Parts: sequence; structure tokens; C-alpha cells
Amino acid sequence: MPTTLVIGATGTVGSTLVPDLLARGHTVRRATRQAREPGDVALDLLSGAGLDAALAGVDRVFLMAPPGHTGQDRFLVPVIDAAARHGVGKLVLMTAMGVDADPTSPLSLSEAHLRRSGVPAAIVRPNWFMQNFHTFWMGSIAATGEVQLPVGEAKASFIDARDIAAVAAVLLDRPQDEPEAFDLTGPEALDHATAAQLISAATSKTIGFRDITPEAMRGALLQAGLPADYAEFLLFILGFLKAGYAERTTPHVAALLGRPARDFASYARDYAEAWRG
Repeated sequence: MPTTLVIGATGTVGSTLVPDLLARGHTVRRATRQAREPGDVALDLLSGAGLDAALAGVDRVFLMAPPGHTGQDRFLVPVIDAAARHGVGKLVLMTAMGVDADPTSPLSLSEAHLRRSGVPAAIVRPNWFMQNFHTFWMGSIAATGEVQLPVGEAKASFIDARDIAAVAAVLLDRPQDEPEAFDLTGPEALDHATAAQLISAATSKTIGFRDITPEAMRGALLQAGLPADYAEFLLFILGFLKAGYAERTTPHVAALLGRPARDFASYARDYAEAWRG
């Protein structure tokens, strides 16, 4: 069975992908900034330190950009080039739904570079994560009892990160190049007020939604310590959500997994303790 390097192994997707791959018989090498457990390798995508050592003897790779940074091609392209040098047999790259609308965007440039690299590849482009509601948006929920975002009544087909990981595991299991990039969504499009109602029902707590201005969001992001360029990037993509570009649904999760994508109500029930705490 293949030896598979998971970059971002401790993140929202990677932490679920690792056990999925182990269950399929892969030998998993977890890339983390500091190798603390057996099977870990130290890899710093920001500097490139540890890249060749992490890829030595690897058959397949899951790759995503480090969160909190713009200009993602600066970090992804060197990994793709190194994977080609090491003869990696399959690389699954996670970008984001909608990046193909702008061929000059950093993630789109990374996708194009992967296609030119000669490495057999698959690209997954997930929509907004359901898990954002108990991670990134948790600060405003804990402080105010509300999800506060500048998105109005726009809907998004939120996807459960566990489904992204399951799809990545399927694609890493098969060696062929995948000519299609897979836009991954949940089964339905919801506005944030409806999502808050579903969380309320799962937790027996009242959680609401408040539409705020981009300026208010910018202030909250900067106060939370995000770099200014990344705060502007988040506001930029939230603007696309508000314009309706995150609403469409696709059949790829169900087609690749042989089961429906998880819906938001199921996600809320599974993570209810996160909001109760």
C-alpha cells in the first residue's frame, strides 16, 4: 500500500483525512511544523524547510496552503516541483470553489502549475466549511450569541470538512490523473440565519445571525490578530458569498463517496457540545 504524505495533517481536513487513509491501509506520514509523534515529519511550508526529507520515499501527497496567508502559490508551487523531482505518483491539491473564475489568483496559478508538472493529480475545490461555525465564527457566538458576518441573506452550500477528507481519501487511493477538478459542496444551500437556527435546535441554545458591515468585520479581524492582508482577503471572498457565488450545489461528494453529503443539521448535532461549552 502507498506511503502518503498529508500536509496540513493537524488541520480541520487533515486531522480527519489521516484516519481515513489509515483505514484504507496507507502508511501515513503527517507533515507538521514540529514532529512530535511517530509518523510525523517536520515541514515548514513558509520557509520550505524539511520539504525534501518529507517527500523522500513518498508515493502520494495531500497538499493544501497554510491558513492565514495570502499569495498561496508561493508555498504550493515549491511542493509541486519537489513532488515532481521525487517521482510522486499522485498529488491531491485542495484549493477553493470559485478560484477558477480568476486565472491570475494564487490558488488558480497553483492549479495550473500542478497540471503542467507531470505529476498525476486531482484537485478538490470545497465550498465554505460547516466547521467554520464552531471555529472561526465561534468568537462572536461566544461573546454575543450571534454569528456576525457581512453576508446578508445570501446562501451557501456549506460542506462538512469530514466529507472533504473522505473525498480526498478516495482520490488518493486511485493512481490515475483526474482531468476534472471537483467542486465540493453540501447537499443544500442555506443562509446564515437558517444555519444559526439549526445550531440552536441542536444545542437548545438561542444562537442568532446579525448582518454587519465589512468595516465592522475588518475591525473584528484585526482585533483578533489577523494580518491586514489576510483580513482583506477574507472580506473579499465574503463579498463573493454575499453576491451569491457560493449558493450552487454539485453532485461530486455523493458520486465519489456513494452516499449523500452530510447536511447542516447533522453537522450541528455532531458538534453540539462545541457551542454548549
